[in-house]
Order: sequence, then structure tokens, then C-alpha cells
Amino acid sequence: MTLRLSFISSALALGLSLVPLALVAQDDPRPVRLHAPAALVDSGLVQHILPRFTLKTRVRVELVEDPEKADIALGATGDPLFAGPERVWHLEVSSADHAGTGRFADWLTSEVGLNTVASFAPDGAPLFGPPPDETEAVETVVIDGDAKLGHRVSRAKCVRCHVIDEKTRGFGIGSTPSFMVLRALPDWEDRFYAFYALNPHPAFTVVEGVTLPFPDNRPSPIAPVRMTLDEVEAIVAYVAAIQAADLGAPLEFQ
Repeated sequence: MTLRLSFISSALALGLSLVPLALVAQDDPRPVRLHAPAALVDSGLVQHILPRFTLKTRVRVELVEDPEKADIALGATGDPLFAGPERVWHLEVSSADHAGTGRFADWLTSEVGLNTVASFAPDGAPLFGPPPDETEAVETVVIDGDAKLGHRVSRAKCVRCHVIDEKTRGFGIGSTPSFMVLRALPDWEDRFYAFYALNPHPAFTVVEGVTLPFPDNRPSPIAPVRMTLDEVEAIVAYVAAIQAADLGAPLEFQ
């Protein structure tokens, strides 16, 4: 009896061992469908990476010509994955319905997957490598206002609160920063371009064509400052040309 049970157990173990590992490891027996342009397929890279992925994960992948039927695609859209020759290839997950799609995407973007791509060198030299760094475009702000006009407008309309140059020291309000101090701040352009929207300016400032007039029942508490957008741009140009105040080294917290 014991010998018979042992034989049955061995037979069951042998039977299980004959079940394809792909069916054990992959919940969905359908292969992951990959679309790649002919240029990439013809290079031989796809045939290089797919067997290595399947050997590692037991998840099968098949190429499809129709991108609409693909679970995942290599092409011109999506996240940059690798470069070569003469273009950057991107990874885009079209459908996450298949259980293996996420595993394939994770593998492609992993160190192992990227090293597998980089190791493809049919003629001894690698054809593919990491994509170039994508640096953010820096927007350059061109200040083209009339600085001389800005100086005149500042003297006429801002000196009641601010010191705007060396000759107006002693004017203004002591607790209000001078133009030179404001010029030393890293966001000085934002402050001057939008000063009329920053307190306390909305209470007494009107910019033609931008701000609403004061309501009759809530007039300006002081003589209003009235400006045009050209005058605002002129003030920014003037401030851009003056010497910023030395505010000393930044505070260090310990």
C-alpha cells in the first residue's frame, strides 16, 4: 500500500513538472501584444530582448502589426526609453488588461531591461543607448519698456510710499521697501509686473484696461494711483536697470 501511494505521488509530481512553466507563471495564457515599427524590428533588437524577457518571467510576448491591437508599443509617443540609431524610442502602454503588460513595461524600464537593450551589438558596437537628457526649456523674459519713462512715472506715482532712487531717500514710508531692496529679491520681476494685484495696491491703484474702477460706495481711501500697462512695463524696465541693494548673505539655519 505504501509503495502504491509513493508511486502515485511520484506520478503526480512528474505530471506537474510537465506543465509548461509559462502557464503556471502567467495567469492569462494569451501573449502580451507588442507593436514596434518596422525599423526597430528590422534592426534585430526586438528579437534580441523578447526571448530574454520570457526566459526571465515566463511571460510570452508576440509582435502585432496593428497598434490598435497592442497592449504595449515602442514608437514615437510615450515615455522616452532608449535612443538609436538617430532617434529616441518611447514606451507607451496601450492596454493594461493583460496581466503581463505591467511586468513587461517594468522590465523594459528596469536596469536589467535597459542593460539588455544596451548589450545588443550585432556588429560589435552597441546600436542603442540611454535617451538624451530632456532639459526644460528656459523662458527668457525680454524687458523692452522705456526705462527713462519708468523713472519719471516712479517719481510721480510711487515715491509717496517707496524710495525709488538715491535722490528720493527720506521720502516714502519707512516700513515700505525701496525699489533697490525689491530689486534684490529673486522674484522682483513678478512683484513689479503684478504689483497692482498685491496688497495694499488694489486699494488705491487702477491700471487702465486691467483693473476695475473703484465702486462709488467704496472709493479709494487715498488719492488713487492711475497707470497704463505701458507705464507698468516702463517701471519694470527702470527697476531692471538700477543697482540692487546688498542684503548680505542669506540666513543660515542650524
